[in-house]
Amino acid sequence: MSEPRSKAQHRRRRSRTALAVGVPLALTAAGTFTYGTDLGILGSSVRQASAAAPAWAADTADGFASVNSLGQNGTYGGRGGQVVTVTTQAELEKYATATQPYVIVVAGTIAMNPVGKEIKVQSDKTIVGRGTAGHIVGGGFFLGQGVHNVIIRNLTIRDAYQGIWNDKDHDFDAIQMDGAHHVWIDHNDLRHMADGLIDVRKDSTNVTVSWNRLSDNNKTFGIGWTENVKTDITIHHNWLRETEQRNPSTDNAAHAHLYNNFLEDAPGTAIKSAYGNYSRGGTKMVLENSLFQGVKNPVIKDSGAAVVQRGNSFSGTSGRNESGGSAFDPKTYYPYSLDKAADLPSILKAGAGPRASIGTTAAATKAAAATTLTVAQDGSGQYRTVQAAVNAVPANNPSRVVIAVKPGTYRELVKVPSNKPHVTIQGTGGSRKDTTIVYNNASGTPKPGGGTYGTGGSATVAVEADDFQARNLTISNDFDEKANQSLDGHQAVALRTAADKVFLDGIIVSGDQDTLLLDTASKDRLGRVYVSNSYVIGNVDFIFGRATAVVDKSVITLKKRWNGTSAGYITAPSTAANRKGILIANSTVNGDVSAGSFYLGRPWHAGGDASLDPQTTVRNTNLSSAVKSTPWTDMSGFSWKDDRFAEYANYGAGAGQASTNRPHLNDAQAANQEVGDWLAGWTPSAS
Repeated sequence: MSEPRSKAQHRRRRSRTALAVGVPLALTAAGTFTYGTDLGILGSSVRQASAAAPAWAADTADGFASVNSLGQNGTYGGRGGQVVTVTTQAELEKYATATQPYVIVVAGTIAMNPVGKEIKVQSDKTIVGRGTAGHIVGGGFFLGQGVHNVIIRNLTIRDAYQGIWNDKDHDFDAIQMDGAHHVWIDHNDLRHMADGLIDVRKDSTNVTVSWNRLSDNNKTFGIGWTENVKTDITIHHNWLRETEQRNPSTDNAAHAHLYNNFLEDAPGTAIKSAYGNYSRGGTKMVLENSLFQGVKNPVIKDSGAAVVQRGNSFSGTSGRNESGGSAFDPKTYYPYSLDKAADLPSILKAGAGPRASIGTTAAATKAAAATTLTVAQDGSGQYRTVQAAVNAVPANNPSRVVIAVKPGTYRELVKVPSNKPHVTIQGTGGSRKDTTIVYNNASGTPKPGGGTYGTGGSATVAVEADDFQARNLTISNDFDEKANQSLDGHQAVALRTAADKVFLDGIIVSGDQDTLLLDTASKDRLGRVYVSNSYVIGNVDFIFGRATAVVDKSVITLKKRWNGTSAGYITAPSTAANRKGILIANSTVNGDVSAGSFYLGRPWHAGGDASLDPQTTVRNTNLSSAVKSTPWTDMSGFSWKDDRFAEYANYGAGAGQASTNRPHLNDAQAANQEVGDWLAGWTPSAS
């Protein structure tokens, strides 16, 4: 969010309506990651689950399939839909092509008729094999334009091969997508098809392909078939063996992240590799910690494409092994951790492909068994970085995981994704100053792969998971405005939250412009945040966003600008209509700045959205002389008087009498603007 610039004036009139609280929360599934005989075969009939869905049905994707985009927040398939078990093609087709969500368990071998048939899967589906019994023979799946939120797991899809090695007449793929998005292909065995094993075509995006075995095929894995540079794809922990080409071939992908894949061309076999990973067209590829064994031309790139290699291993390879150009930093999009390339044969031979039960990684298993994960820079903890500990928390963890961070300064970016609720990050020092997480990105900071971070993307710590807590530490953004005056965009977020039931207890959040972004997962989602016994430090709009947020019993410290001047704004709410915005209560506003130099707030109509109804209430708070006598002001053509800004029972040198330019709540109004009204039935408690 930037300071006001000259913009067209936005005006609107609206009727005042009562605030609505108690918005229903999205259900969060949790549990272990295994499934077994509870989904058994009942002859050839469909078994519809009447009990609760098995725990694995709540699993969500990682990688680019987990990223919130195109109106889809991650990939969770048919979660929440009916669980059905199928054993015939008719049954599978019935539920896969339905418009409503389903979790479809394939509990036997289904031979496709006619050979080569690809079932047209619709959105919001999980299709999963029961143990190792789920086989699709002689056909596969097709995901058309706009199909989204699909999971295909734990299946064997095989044997559509028509006897012609370079077959141009039979487009019989295991999985083909044309214009789909948010797709997760995980723990499958794909082999011996007439054309591709996986085709990601025609601007399909937000795809993750993980823990699969791909083998015995000519054209293995193609990505592209478009002039647009749009596809975002993650390919990790796959075992490709005895495949000739497209391993994968990646054409015009905006972001292709390949890591921890094992490409094997064993000696003495009939199938010989033509090439391994191919970056074509305008592709930007990051290739990390993968193992190439016996592969000819293991890594190749076009002149206009990019390949950034890190940590890869090559054994018995020959021909082209290329890199060059600039790509992107995958960790700006999602968290991940790397296995050593040398360990991949044992890891993937044991873990790739269909499993009797879908298990967790070793790190996730370790985290699930632990109440507390420890972080220490000196190696005395389980992890050296905070993000590594977050990565180890299993997806959809059912109970609290405390990440205990030993004293030190951790210069890193931390993201807690939406599928990892109930996480606490807690400093273990004697003071909240002893443990600091800090970074220095700003809105205008160039990203490694091009473009800039933007305001939300600049955050040192980003929290997208519900029921998050932070305690006894400092979260800071130390972006140097003075040294970066040439950059367009000095907003530099220390902490961004976009979740519900976020408890920030006894912390310091420090920055300059846009320090603390209190957001929600989407405009129509409730996001409650409770900040208690904390310090928030900044100068411009440094407590802002659309969350329903309380700053209680805390100190708001005003800070001079980079050039030594005193001028600023404390809050910039972008509250949705009929929601509560920012409440500052029982707190202190002070700082080493000039008298009468800071506003309490101004209305942020993000993107010029006139439907918003920004709200800040400041009550029972000690205001220093730094607060202006007319403490509210307009922003970007929107008048604060059209929105909801008020005070109640404040005191100190900066407090003032009620007037048309300084509205106060009366006692009856104030009775409905207490902390409990904001929290709406949630009682934050340390855990």
